Amino acid sequence: MTAFMRASDAFTWAMETDPRLRSTVVSVVLLDGPPDFDEVRERFDLISRKLPMFRQRVVQSPAPAPPRWEYYRGFELDYHVRRAAAPAPGTLDAVLEMARVAEMQDFDRARALWETTVVTGLDNGGAAMICKFHHALTDGVGGVQIAMNLFSLSADSHGHESLPAEPRVPGSSTFSGYRDTWRYDAYAATGKPGWFLFDGLVKHDLRTGGLERISFGDGVFGSETATARSAAATAASVYRTVRPINRPGSPLVTERGLTRRLGVHEVPMPLLREAAHRCGGALNDAFVAGVAGGLRLYHEKHGVAVGDLHLTMPISLRTNADDMGGNRITLMRFDVPVGEADPAARIRAVHQRTGAVRDEQSLPYTQLIAAALNLMPRWYIGSVLRHVDFLASDVPGVPVPVYLGGAPVRAQYAFGPTIGAAVNVTLLTYVDTCALGVNVDTTAIPDFDVFHAALVAGFDEILSLAS
Repeated sequence: MTAFMRASDAFTWAMETDPRLRSTVVSVVLLDGPPDFDEVRERFDLISRKLPMFRQRVVQSPAPAPPRWEYYRGFELDYHVRRAAAPAPGTLDAVLEMARVAEMQDFDRARALWETTVVTGLDNGGAAMICKFHHALTDGVGGVQIAMNLFSLSADSHGHESLPAEPRVPGSSTFSGYRDTWRYDAYAATGKPGWFLFDGLVKHDLRTGGLERISFGDGVFGSETATARSAAATAASVYRTVRPINRPGSPLVTERGLTRRLGVHEVPMPLLREAAHRCGGALNDAFVAGVAGGLRLYHEKHGVAVGDLHLTMPISLRTNADDMGGNRITLMRFDVPVGEADPAARIRAVHQRTGAVRDEQSLPYTQLIAAALNLMPRWYIGSVLRHVDFLASDVPGVPVPVYLGGAPVRAQYAFGPTIGAAVNVTLLTYVDTCALGVNVDTTAIPDFDVFHAALVAGFDEILSLAS
């Protein structure tokens, strides 16, 4: 049977009818020297043989089934793994410009949804790797898991596992898509009372070739043991997850467009964690408070008062049982006290609000909610996302120094998609550094340098708590 998209991934795929909501992720790896390109290519070949989606494209299914992943005969590794020379003078800004252009370009949807470019000729003999992938392919944590198959712990880059055989590309008939869709819908529609015909109720077991029904637990949607109180609480939680937002919280940053600008900033992880702990929070709380502080200072530079702003924060649903790669997150929206000038009070407030979000009763029903949203008009999807003020994502990265193709990795930055927000700031840790990837919608924030300076000052406020 065909492997169908999870409901949440189908939602991510469908919302891109509005190009402002594209879910393209770009990462930049800086190297102290040029890597062995043949070794890098072989590593990606290995990953593409271990993870089916790296050799598959997305194909629409007959309604109401979600899109499906499909092997195709035109897969060419050299299309996805490329090399290029950095434009003069070979600085980090030149690499970020290449990454910016890649981030704004859509994928060739007749092919697999990833591309990577090894860039040589940087100043001081350095090099870089720019990776681009669709969020339906993997999330941040899954991306780090994939990266661990690229990196090695020493300059000796050889000696990894042998390449498995290339996956077989099955033949298809005119009616195969309809047959698999009918099987999918029939299986989803049958079963015990309380089940609904929604995408994501069924998944395909790739190991056994069988079908497995996804359990959403008791407490909602027809469960005989659900109480009225728990059902009402869950319904309220679901509403908070999907309610439309009529306008941004910011009176200054209101417009949205298609042009992006990328920037970076680095923060010492021990200091950021210490600042968080002194205020009773975690590293993620200090991170969000730092971004909020930067937004407050940016508004102040323009003479505009600001209060609470709408934040979208990815929440990882990944478990130890999940395979490498894949997208295992849900997007939760809540308001953050950006106008709070005291950085310690801001950390405490963020800690309280993020804690409430992580306890939302709607989290176990992410796939069911996404399936319902897939049935909604596209304008409603835009109303859920387009007026969010900012995104902040914290991704735990590689904790030890690593090498790529024999070259030492100096730094790593991740740039998450804005998907309707004015800016996305992604924190990716590497050893003892928090690397911030800043992705700005320049229609919303046209003076990038002013915003970047405000963001740096916002994190300086947080770090001063650790002094």
